[in-house]
Amino acid sequence: MENRDEDVRVGANKYRENQPIGTAAQSQDNDAKDYKEAPSAPLFEHGELSSWSFYRAGIAEFVATFLFLYITVLTVMGVNKSSNKCSSVGVQGIAWAFGGMIFALVYCTAGISGGHINPAVTFGLFLARKLSLTRTLFYIIMQCLGAICGAAVVKGFQPHQYERLGGGANTLNKGYSIGDGLGVEIVGTFVLVYTVFSATDAKRNARDSHIPILAPLPIGFAVFLVHLATIPITGTGINPARSLGAALIYNKDQAWDDHWIFWVGPFTGAALAALYHQIVIRAIPFKSK
Repeated sequence: MENRDEDVRVGANKYRENQPIGTAAQSQDNDAKDYKEAPSAPLFEHGELSSWSFYRAGIAEFVATFLFLYITVLTVMGVNKSSNKCSSVGVQGIAWAFGGMIFALVYCTAGISGGHINPAVTFGLFLARKLSLTRTLFYIIMQCLGAICGAAVVKGFQPHQYERLGGGANTLNKGYSIGDGLGVEIVGTFVLVYTVFSATDAKRNARDSHIPILAPLPIGFAVFLVHLATIPITGTGINPARSLGAALIYNKDQAWDDHWIFWVGPFTGAALAALYHQIVIRAIPFKSK
C-alpha cells in the first residue's frame, strides 16, 4: 500500500471517494459559467482496494453508524421507559435525536467518506454513478456492522431494559397494513435521498453560490421531519442498517415479522429519488446569468 499521507491527499481525486454530501461542489469553481460536470464513477475501481483512503472511508462509515445507533436507540428506549413513544412529546424527542445525529455525523464525516451513514443513501448515489460498486458494497457492509455494534453496546449497558423496551427495533404498528408500512418507507426514503441530491448538487451550488447552504442541515432536517410523520406507523426505518442492527440484537419474532419492509422500502425510495433527480431535475437546461 502506498504512503498513507500521499494516499489520503490524492485519494479523493484518484478514486472519487469523497462524495460531497457535507461540502457540495468542494472541487468546483463557484462561478456558474465555469461549472464542469464531474465524470461518472466507474462500475469497478480495482485500484481502490490498495488505497488507504478507501479503508479510511469505510472505517468512518462504521464509526458514524455505530454512534448513530448508540444515541438513537438509547433515545428510543428512554422515551419508551418514561412515556408512550407515540405521544407527541415522545415522537418529537425521537425525531430530534435522529435528525440531530444525522446532522452532526454527516458534518463530521463528509470530507472522509461522504457521510452516507445509510445503505439507501449509498445505493442512491451508486445509481447516479457517483461511486463505484466496490465502494458501494464496502460502505453498506461497514454501515451494517456499525449499526449492529451500536445496538449491541446499548444492550450491554442495560440488558434487562433492552429486552423489556423493545430494543429500538422497527415494527409495523397495530392498525396499519403491510402496504401502509411499505408506502411510508418508500416515500420517507425518497424525501431523504432527494434532499441529499438537492443539497449536494454541484451545479446548483455553482448557480446559487450567493446562498450559503450547509448540506448536513437540510439532510438532518429531512430526517427529523420524516420521523415526525412516520414514527407512529413503522417507528421510521428509512435506513436498512439502522433497522438491521436493532432487529438483530433484539432478535425477537416481532422484529423480524415484517423486516423486509425496511429494506425493500428504503431501496425503492432511494432508487426513485435518484432517477427523479438525474432524469427530471438534472435534465433541465442550465443557464448562467
